[in-house]
Amino acid sequence: MVVRQEKRNRKYLGTRRWGKGNIKNARGKGDKGGVGKGGKKHKWTWVTAKAPETIRTIGFKPWRPRKPKEINLRIINELVIKSKEAKATIELKNYKVLSNGSLSKPAIIRASSFSKSALEKIKSAGGEAIKI
Repeated sequence: MVVRQEKRNRKYLGTRRWGKGNIKNARGKGDKGGVGKGGKKHKWTWVTAKAPETIRTIGFKPWRPRKPKEINLRIINELVIKSKEAKATIELKNYKVLSNGSLSKPAIIRASSFSKSALEKIKSAGGEAIKI
């Protein structure tokens, strides 16, 4: 009976050892063309000509707005003391002011948002809270 040729096993193609022979044969950088943008051999000219916006970009930017950072009244009080003004003005863009701590001097604080108790503490110290 004639022995037919066995069907080629494609299960391990793309793994480290299969298809290249010994590991020594596929050690260099010159063997990585054809997989994604790796190797930059024959695909780099296409990237520079047709898709230059993809150069040096990693991932994507989230579509939702980011949460504001949080800052305590204790830290703001340190900034007010350092400013040495009668009524210091502090601008905190993209910050939410929390009520941990207290103010020793009156200050004008401009921030994205305030907690209820922080608003009360700022007003009791003689300051102003302005939403940006």
